[in-house]
Formats: sequence, structure tokens, C-alpha cells
Amino acid sequence: MIKVEHLTKYYGTFRAVSDLSFEIEEGHVYGSLGPNGAGKTTTMNIMTGCLSATSGHVQVGGCDIFEQPRKAKAMIGYLPEQPPLYLNETPVEYLRFVGEAKGLHGAALDQQIRRVVDRVGIGGVQHRRIAALSKGYKQRVGIAQALLGNPKVIILDEPTVGLDPIQIIEIRDLIKELGQEHTVIFSSHILSEVQAICEKILIIAHGKLLAFDNPDRLEQSLLSGSQIVFTAEAGVGMVRQLLSAIPHITEVVLSEQEGGRVTAELRTDSPDIYEVSRRIFFAFANKHLALLEMTLKRASLEDIFLELTEADPAGKAPKGGKEAAKQ
Repeated sequence: MIKVEHLTKYYGTFRAVSDLSFEIEEGHVYGSLGPNGAGKTTTMNIMTGCLSATSGHVQVGGCDIFEQPRKAKAMIGYLPEQPPLYLNETPVEYLRFVGEAKGLHGAALDQQIRRVVDRVGIGGVQHRRIAALSKGYKQRVGIAQALLGNPKVIILDEPTVGLDPIQIIEIRDLIKELGQEHTVIFSSHILSEVQAICEKILIIAHGKLLAFDNPDRLEQSLLSGSQIVFTAEAGVGMVRQLLSAIPHITEVVLSEQEGGRVTAELRTDSPDIYEVSRRIFFAFANKHLALLEMTLKRASLEDIFLELTEADPAGKAPKGGKEAAKQ
């Protein structure tokens, strides 16, 4: 549906976007995740044709956004981080203006307005001035204008910023519903939000695409390993000996405790952390040594996000290889 190839954007000497390449398939909800200043908004503005690129290409439905802007933009509905609302108008008046700008007229426009008003749930406030609406309703009006013309792709930039918890839940539910009929791409720096809504996640930092996959595979593959912590009634030498015979243990840190106990913190690169913990358990049981406690720490999306975005970005390619950018 959308193909981004080697996209780069400079503001003077500052490189905001650096050689981004990825493909967006039809019929999914995508999340663009990254810290503030990562390059998410710049990338979205280029993808929607609102901003030129220094180099690279963006195709929407086979149409180049720079060479065939009218055809490409007709397939996109866009809500910027600051909704472009006319506060002195009512939602219906504003939607009529936007619809006419998109080439809709007469009965077709009236039908579209009724459809999007119902779709985003603003029927009860459609004749009130936008200035008098809550932030949540203003965001809904912004989403409604993006839906006019029934575009194939809906792009939302930070759609829940500044909303209260109830409004955030309502907008998240609306995005999920939109994903049933449209390809939806939205940006956020809130980890839980992306994890709750998205089927696939792009992690962007320092203008680079660092990862692109679904949440489960990101959790399974991107960190250096999962962690196991246990305390045993055994000496340091015995613990090292037993662990040395267990495969897939990549790092071990031991600390002696009072009463002849040892606490071990280890990392494993095994995809099955339970199999590693099982081997540890029986290794100590066969020596009649007690394991007093054991804790398994799995990789979380937050761990992945912090590891990727805090790392040195110089020359870093997306984790998961070239194919990760084509999921």
C-alpha cells in the first residue's frame, strides 16, 4: 500500500530522517514508535505530501507522492498532531469545507458528512462551535475530516496527546475500529498505547528505522536475551560448575549471601526460557542442592524500546535484518 525507499530529510545541516526504507501493507494498524524528536512527524509529513524530501521516494498505491501528488493524496486521510480546525465553525460546517476541498459536492458530500459524523461519534455536538468542544471531541472532528473521501490509508500523528484517560481509551477504540476498514498508521511515544492497538510496530530514533515487526516477535527476537535470577544453597564454585553444563547461558553474575547461599543472575539466548530454567532445576536437584527461589524475566516492549533508542545510532541498521523492514 505504501512503499518508502531511502527517505532522507535535512533541515539545513540537521538530518531529521536518515535513509528510511519500509513497506506498509493494506489492512493493518501500524504504530510508529519513538521518543520526541525521533523523526516520526517529519516522516509522516513527507508520506502525506505535506513536506518535501531531500532524497528518496514514497509511493502510495503505486503512485509517487511527489510526481503524482493528486492521485496519491486522494488515497490518504491525515490528522496532524495539531488538528487543522476552524474553531468558529461547527463540525458540520468545517467538514463541508474540507469535503469541498477534497472535491466532494452535493448529495455525495452530504452522505459522506453523515457517515463520518456517525463513525467518530460526534452526532451530539455536530452543531456546536468547535471552540466550545472538549479536546477529545476536537480530536474526533479531526479524525472525521481525515475520513472524508473514504481514503484507503488513515495517518494520525500523536492522536491522543493532551487527552484525559477516558478520552484516550475512546480514541484508541476508534482507531481499532478504523483498522477494520482502512490501513491505519499512527505515531506515539507511549509504549502501552502502541502495544494495545497495533498489529505491527516501527521503532524510529535519531531519524533511523531501528526495528519493524509485530509486538510478539519484537519481544522474542530483539533483546540480547531473557533473564533468570535464582538463589541456591550452594557455593560459588558448585554453581559455576553446574551452570557451565547448561547450553544457551550467555552471561552469569554470582553474588554470595549469608548462610551459604548464592544468588545468580544469568542471561540466556534460548527462545525457550522455560527449558533453560528446567535444566537449572534438575541440575541442582540431582546434586541434592536446594533452589530457594527462581524468577524469569522476559523481554518487554519497554525493554526493547529503551535498548534500541538509547544505543549509539551511528551506522545502525534495523534489527532483524533487511527483511524486517518489509514485514
